[in-house]
Amino acid sequence: MYRPVAWSRWELNQNARQSFWQRLTPPQLFTASFASLILAGAAGLRLLPGISTQQSLTWIDSLFMSTSAVCVTGLAVVDPGTKLTLFGQAWLLLLVQFGGLGILTFTSLIITALGRRMSIREESLCIFTSDAAPHLTPGQITRNIIRYTLAFEAAGALILYFLWGPSMGWTAAAWPAVFHSVSAFCNAGFSTFTTNLMDFQHSPGTLLTVSSLIVLGGLGFLTHEEILESIRSRRHRRAFRMSIQSRIVLVTTAVLLLLGWVMLTMLEWEHTLAGMPTFDRLINGLFMSVTARTAGFNSVDYNQAADSSNFVTMLLMMAGGSPGSTAGGLKTTTIALIFMMAVSRLRGRETTTVWYRTIPEATTSRAVGLFTITMAVTVFGILLLTISEQNIAPENSDLRVCMFEAISAFNTVGLSMGITPALSAVGKAITILLMFFGRVGPLTVAAALTIPQKGANEFRYANEDVVVG
Repeated sequence: MYRPVAWSRWELNQNARQSFWQRLTPPQLFTASFASLILAGAAGLRLLPGISTQQSLTWIDSLFMSTSAVCVTGLAVVDPGTKLTLFGQAWLLLLVQFGGLGILTFTSLIITALGRRMSIREESLCIFTSDAAPHLTPGQITRNIIRYTLAFEAAGALILYFLWGPSMGWTAAAWPAVFHSVSAFCNAGFSTFTTNLMDFQHSPGTLLTVSSLIVLGGLGFLTHEEILESIRSRRHRRAFRMSIQSRIVLVTTAVLLLLGWVMLTMLEWEHTLAGMPTFDRLINGLFMSVTARTAGFNSVDYNQAADSSNFVTMLLMMAGGSPGSTAGGLKTTTIALIFMMAVSRLRGRETTTVWYRTIPEATTSRAVGLFTITMAVTVFGILLLTISEQNIAPENSDLRVCMFEAISAFNTVGLSMGITPALSAVGKAITILLMFFGRVGPLTVAAALTIPQKGANEFRYANEDVVVG
């Protein structure tokens, strides 16, 4: 006689759970997915047998490495090449792969593969869906993301394998080639070599291959799709107009790479690049420019670099990659929109225009908002890191070192001046938060700024001007 009551309670519990998940917004689900993946990765690094070559990692180190992998940062408190077994490295690489593409992208792929039509809410969870590619459905974008990723990573691994096989041995070169290809395309910067890529300063083929993977991973999948569509259209003599977003991405990426290459090569010509042949200096200078854009690999010791070079590197780290890519940072489109808006204002124009198109005011406002929030969080992170290390580890409290570390963490770059393994427990916790907020924060803020608030346009207060400047 009590069965109907028990059944109704079960139904109430089910409805409560369902309503809870339905109440979550896409940004909240996106953040929760990354947090869950980080916790699962940390638990694996801490508890799974055969992960470490010596004693098991501590909880704080496991959480740090998992966060760095899922957020594709590359900062490491333990050396993956010596402290992790082959299984441990594979676990770390799996976290990098899932973190780089986004756990929700894999969810979208599974939904599509099962033949289910994606709901409006599920489409909103696919963070790569954009008006920049209206000819593609979210399902098509998701499938293309997987195809592009596997194709580029396989090609990169094959090239690195043939480059390293003669010197390392064909069997020994296989795993490092796969690991570095995935790490480079996902813009992670993890390496199985103790000195990262410093031993390949005189291997142009290695540096150019890794650089190409980094750039391809940082361009964004929508840009890849439009480039391929443009090639197909020319081949079949069809009309195709590349979107403003992809044009901005390509131009801004080229400008940042070129400026960074010239400046870093000139500034480091007689420092970390001294003693190299001219061609190797140029290739290493190019690699420094590429890797500063959220990749994290290094072919030189940044602790030995000039302060001017490290400052340029920090500026490049903050710029980051492009929307819909594995890279972090402010993104190339944000930087470009702020620059174009400033130019338009200086010319006395009220609107921001580019290539005979007007950028919506709401979009430029979001760019300014993201820039402001990013700078505020970065400055606050630098302050916290200097305070924590000054009180606990004074040898790590140098301002330029903490600034470099905080900017690298928040923009998910992974470059360091060597203090990461020596960070205090508090410093590691601060860096973990910077990496997490740097990865999911800007996307969440952008989504929040995009969603119209209820009642936002119902009324407007009276105007009153304020003097600026």
